[in-house]
Amino acid sequence: SVRVRFAPSPTGDMHIGSLRTALYNYLFAKKFNGSFVLRIEDTDQTRLVPGASERILNTLQWAGIGPDEGPYVGGDYGPYVQSHRIELYQKHAHMLLETGAAYKCFCTDTRLQLIRKDALRNRQIPKYDNRCRHAPPRSTENSEEPYVIRLKLMEGDMTFNDGIHGPVTLNISETEGDPIILKSDGFPTYHLACVVDDHLMDITHVLRGVEWQVSTPKHLMLYDAFGWTAPKFLHLPLMLNKDGTKLSKRQGDISISKIREEGYSPTTLLNFLILAGGGFGKQTGEEFYPLPQIVEKFCPDELNPNSCQLDMDRLPQCSRLELHSRLRSASSCEDIVDELRDKLREKYGNRLPSDVLSETYLLRVIQESKDRINCVKDLLHDSLEYIWLDPEDAYPDESYDDCRTATRELCDKLQLLEQDVLQRDVVTTLTRQTSRELNIKHAHFMRFLRLLLSGLKEGPGVGEMMSILGKKITLDRLSKGLAKSDTSKGSVATHR
Repeated sequence: SVRVRFAPSPTGDMHIGSLRTALYNYLFAKKFNGSFVLRIEDTDQTRLVPGASERILNTLQWAGIGPDEGPYVGGDYGPYVQSHRIELYQKHAHMLLETGAAYKCFCTDTRLQLIRKDALRNRQIPKYDNRCRHAPPRSTENSEEPYVIRLKLMEGDMTFNDGIHGPVTLNISETEGDPIILKSDGFPTYHLACVVDDHLMDITHVLRGVEWQVSTPKHLMLYDAFGWTAPKFLHLPLMLNKDGTKLSKRQGDISISKIREEGYSPTTLLNFLILAGGGFGKQTGEEFYPLPQIVEKFCPDELNPNSCQLDMDRLPQCSRLELHSRLRSASSCEDIVDELRDKLREKYGNRLPSDVLSETYLLRVIQESKDRINCVKDLLHDSLEYIWLDPEDAYPDESYDDCRTATRELCDKLQLLEQDVLQRDVVTTLTRQTSRELNIKHAHFMRFLRLLLSGLKEGPGVGEMMSILGKKITLDRLSKGLAKSDTSKGSVATHR
């Protein structure tokens, strides 16, 4: 059966590139009813970040693509953390020594640095000169002299079939010397560890970034040296920024934790990621799929070998598509309302009037705002606070005296409307009619109404505000605003 693995190093928070690799492994496994394995590759102990392994698993589970096997999950092929498998790697490295496929290297760091400097001075590719490959064997049983174990590279071209790129031919002996597979501290390098683990864990397909394609000949040589059958390799296309530059962990906008903080959902992020890499035929960017449908539509034969540009501006678009999709389902509407209510309580606490927490009000706010927001969290922006809280500083000055009577007239007309929902076109008609009847400028009247409704001198249109707030809250705020305004005006007159 199909078995794939996602094997990150716990060196920090996951970013979009890592999650894309995990997603395609997950999709491949589920498409063929296989297993998705998480393996933590922590053999480079100098780069470890405490807690990173747990955060990797948390991110996968948050995204809905949790592993079938792995650390903290379990499985029949553990342990799933490489630092817990060191003796296995040492055993297999010494197996290669016994068969002559590898050798001990005693070259010091000083000598290796001199080789490198000499090559650079002569404008040559710096690589190990394989000196110890040809040296007589040395006994190390009673010696403390440090050594590494190197694999004997085969010379010449090697051609292998990449499941995405087709036939690939490389000659790595031209660009590097025999690679280290076991370091002097007894820890393996990536090349030995991943080959041993993939074999012992029965991995059938390796889906990884194209940057690892150049290492594939080394891995195939290791499989050959052990007498094992190699898995099939599929190298996912390189992800680039919109401007064609490489993604970097230092970019704040590609961090998964940052994307989560901004309020984007897992499904939004997954839909965004499948725009980069292919596997789904021709896409217009207007499609939005829940995860089961993403699995169903995934076609490995359509994976794109060409580098793909990641346009972060499309992430908000994907989020809006999800919001519209969820609003078409009654059960999803309830979930959205509950999510918004929880976020409001978290931000405003007991400052919230009870009316704004009702399902009717919250759903109306969402429906009225759906074309201007990307996710529910956007409704908590400070500029939209008027939706949730009564304005505290709505005190229009004397220049608005002519608007007070007009506002009372408007309230009487709004009171006659049967429904609580206020249509924008109806509101616009009534405000224009009222301002015309009382011979005041419509724009002047709108500024006064906006102040009473929100405390804002500038902002959304009054029709938009009233359609969101509804008749009850609109009339309540206008009445309270007029009373405050009249009181303020009276106190100023008395003071004078």
